[in-house]
Amino acid sequence: MAKIAFTDPKVLATLERLHGAARRDLRVIVRSLPKGIAAVLSGRSFVEGLQPSLKAAYIPVSREQGRFLYQTARAISAKTIVEFGTSFGISAIYLAAAVRDNGGGHFIGTEKEMNKVEGARRNLAEAGLAAVAEVKAGDALETLAPLSGPVDMVLLDGWKDLYLPVLRLLTPKLRPGAVVMADNIYTFKKGLKPYVDFVQAPENGFLSMTLPLADGFEYSVFLGHE
Repeated sequence: MAKIAFTDPKVLATLERLHGAARRDLRVIVRSLPKGIAAVLSGRSFVEGLQPSLKAAYIPVSREQGRFLYQTARAISAKTIVEFGTSFGISAIYLAAAVRDNGGGHFIGTEKEMNKVEGARRNLAEAGLAAVAEVKAGDALETLAPLSGPVDMVLLDGWKDLYLPVLRLLTPKLRPGAVVMADNIYTFKKGLKPYVDFVQAPENGFLSMTLPLADGFEYSVFLGHE
């Protein structure tokens, strides 16, 4: 019988704990709203004002998104998966579990906040996935630059102005048929418009559409290098 992460007690218990902890994020964000408003009034972005508070926030994918990530990775037999914006590792667990259940491979996460890097590493180990997963600390444009392909799947869920630069960096490493998913499309509709326009333009090598999962998931299939 094929391995399925959602019958693995370690994976299930770790995800249950983390999704429960993430529910407290709403209180953190609500308390930080005045800082976001003050940032806008001073000419900065709303998210910049929230940034200090977000250092301790999970801001994860939903359970539905997580299962969709896992199922997609299994469907395409993904062996190498890259994530930009790992946070405390909830989405990383879904993706690393898929790599393991596909017979082995490599999940590479990236995260700038060291408390989150350390937390994600602990959580992946708790879920029994340390053997197939690593979380790189630092600027994704630097930590992912040495990565060799082929990459089968990518999740973009970090700072929104970096979605397109990270995608451009990774595109030469993608295999034909690779899947790229980007979160928060509805929430950051204006800021992510350049990214969405890029992946939805056929001349850029992607076939893409926005899925109504949580606050918008851009689902893009890489058609290949010219």
